[in-house]
Parts: sequence; C-alpha cells; structure tokens
Amino acid sequence: MPLSDTVEMLQAILGAIDEGIHVVDANGITIFYNHVAAKLDGLTSEEVLGRPLLEVFPSLDRQSSTLLRVIDSGESIYNQTQTYKNWKGMRVETINTTLPVRVGKRLVGAVEVAKDIGKLKELSERLVDLQAKISKPKRTKRTVDETTFHFEDILTMSEKMKRLKERARKAARTTSPVLIYGETGTGKELFVQSIHHASVRSSQPFIAQNCAALPAALLESLLFGTTKGSFTGADDRPGLFELADGGTLFLDELNSMPLDLQAKLLRVLQDGQIRRIGGSQSTKVDVRVIAAVNEAPQSLVERGIMRTDLYYRINVVSFELPPLRERREDVEMLIDHFLQKFNRIFGMNVRGISSEVANLFTAYEWPGNVRELEHVIEAAMNMVELDIILLDHLPTHLLERSQSEKKEAPISAQLLSKEGCTLPEILREVEEKVIKDAMQQTDGNVLRAAKLLGIPRQTLQYKLSQRMIPPC
Repeated sequence: MPLSDTVEMLQAILGAIDEGIHVVDANGITIFYNHVAAKLDGLTSEEVLGRPLLEVFPSLDRQSSTLLRVIDSGESIYNQTQTYKNWKGMRVETINTTLPVRVGKRLVGAVEVAKDIGKLKELSERLVDLQAKISKPKRTKRTVDETTFHFEDILTMSEKMKRLKERARKAARTTSPVLIYGETGTGKELFVQSIHHASVRSSQPFIAQNCAALPAALLESLLFGTTKGSFTGADDRPGLFELADGGTLFLDELNSMPLDLQAKLLRVLQDGQIRRIGGSQSTKVDVRVIAAVNEAPQSLVERGIMRTDLYYRINVVSFELPPLRERREDVEMLIDHFLQKFNRIFGMNVRGISSEVANLFTAYEWPGNVRELEHVIEAAMNMVELDIILLDHLPTHLLERSQSEKKEAPISAQLLSKEGCTLPEILREVEEKVIKDAMQQTDGNVLRAAKLLGIPRQTLQYKLSQRMIPPC
C-alpha cells in the first residue's frame, strides 16, 4: 500500500474515533485534530491545525498543558484533568491521556485522547453543594434524602436474612468499617442505610457515592475535595469525606475504584485524615465508611482488582447478602409489598397475581434479584386491566427467559432418557454439573465454591483435578 494511502487511512480511523484526538509535533504545532476534539474545544480544525498550541489556548503554559508536558518530559500522562480556555475565551474541561510519539529513540511529538467532563464535573459539584446544604446541623433523620431505610423496611421470612439483620443491628453500635457483598439488586444500600439510622450517627450526614459513576480523576476530587490553584480552574471545595464528618459515607461498587485511589482511601481509614487535592494540610475527619461490592471480595483480591491491604482494613465487619433465588420464601411477601407500594403510587387497587403468574414467579431464577421483582410488578401494573396481574401483563423478556429455563429439563431426566447410563455414571455427571455451577457462581474461587458445596477445599481441588467421565 502506498505511503499516502496509509496516511489517509490512519487519518480516517483517527477521525472516526468518538473521542477527541489532538496530535502535536515536537515544537508544539498541531498536526492532527479530529472533529470530536474540535467540538470539545469549541473550535474548527482550520483554527487549530498548523498553529502553536499556546497560541490557540493562551490560558495554558508549558506546565499546565498536558501535551507540552509530555513533549518536555517524554513520559506519558494518564487520566489527567485539565481546565483551560481557547482563544475565543470559551472554558473547556477535559480528562486527558497523553502519550509521547517516538520514531526510533527520537521524540517527534505527542498524542492526546480527551474526554469532555465539563457537564459531568458540573453535576458532581452540584452534588457536593447539595450534600453541603443537607449536611448542616439541626436537621431531622429524614432530611438527608427522601428515601431512608430502617431495619423494619427489610422484609424477610428467610432465617439467613433474619440472622444478617440481627448482626447488622449489632454492628450499628460501633464505628468500624463495613464491607457488604451481594449481587446487583439484593438490597445492599437498604442494609447500609439501616445500619446508619440505627447508629448514634443517625442525626448526622449519610452520603452515598457510586464509585463506578465517575472517572477516577473526578472521583478523587469529589471524595477528598480540591484546593484553589491545584490545577487550572480548581476552586476550594470540600470533598464528601469532609461533608460526611460525624456521619456515614457509603462507597458503592468499591471494586470500580482504581488501585491508586484505593491506597488513598486506605490511608484515610488508618489515620482518619484527608488532604484536599493540591493542599498541604491534612484535616481530621470522623467518618464511618461502609463499602459494597457486587463480586466476591476474595475473588477481587485474587484477581488484583482490590488491594489486599484495603480488603483487610475495610473487611472488619462483613455481610454477604443472599440472592433472591436462595430465599424463595420471601417472594410472596415481596410481591404483596410491591403491590401495595404501586397501588399507592398509581392510585390503583390491584389485589394480587394469578396462579399462573405465581407459579412462574416461584420457578423463576430472578437474576436481577429483588430489584428485578419490583420492576416486573411495576411494569405489570402499567398493563393490568382489572385487579389481577395475568401472564399477558408481564414483560416480554421475563416470559422468554422463563420459557428458556423450562426447556432445560433436570439433568437426571436428561440422563435417564439415554440408553446405557448406569446409576454411578449418572451420579458422576450430576456431580460434575453441580461443581461447574458452583465454580461459575463464585467466579472460579475454589475456596468459596467448596464452602458453597459444603466440602473441604482439598476435596474440591482433587475432584477438579480428576478427569470426569465423558457424557453418556
């Protein structure tokens, strides 16, 4: 392929990427600038190409420009927040990853991939301002947010859940960190808020933050706050740790937090002090941290997603919430609860569900757990015509999934239908399937799978190492 064609192809590829791409040569002159970057900066390609970077963005200098810093240092910069103004005076806020470009050992320029975080940052700052307002003294328990949960709101007939509630009540008496593990939709925040409202901190702030909702750079500034001048456009702002002082900070999906930020969280847990980004002074905070993950914590540690030291520091008190499929005795109670809830919201009078729906609900695996059940009831009540929910009122995806589950006959029935299968062979194959299911449920964690199966880890290791007989 001719060189000119290769260059055109690369330009077409870079131009089609849905992120801002900005390339400068070793002198800081723009040599490539895609339409997304132009849109982010409020400029046109013609206004930027062939011009010195600092001429187009006069509010930057060689220290504050990530592109020029990479040219000067020859080192990459990852996920760096940058706030600047273009030559028209428009304010731009991005998060950049900037890499040096070399030909052999010679540095010939730098390439930057930029994402617009202006609106996201504005929303996060509004969140901080709102939290600051509602975290002021002299407020009642229910002014922190409109949806507050207490232990009485955890409806269950499951003995396991009852024991967890009792353990959580005891944990509410202390200030130790708590780690909660449960699949999506099992009610982790309900437990967290119940612990907070049963504690001596109930009249103090309760602040929740999903760690997966923001880029790492924004999450760090949101948690720890910023100091004016720490980066271009930065103001003096308290972080969520300061706003939660005296109360509880709930960090959901902790496993989404980058490892370097986990190290900073560990320091706060160890010494109770935070330092704003760009600041030189530490501030003492009294915050109870409760974290939640939707994967097995030990598996996260083994895979390097969660720091080992953070795991042992935050796992002082831990709870593992069972999925709805493991507490089917709660389904009927939860159905009644959600019917009453949506009757009240919609001004309706739906009395119940048909026997066909009840049978489907009982057999269904509920991969989305309690949250899925709630949404299914809400969806059905939008379709109901009289006062009973029928199969026709259920969401299509639920009916389709239920039908596919029905088609999977029990393994014993499948095997007995085949000629030549003896009882030992059937038992061997059933055992193999159960072990595979246990390993899948625990993301390949042998220790947790052995615990789930009720056998020693060594026994499971041995069975996994043995060659299973071929299917009948």
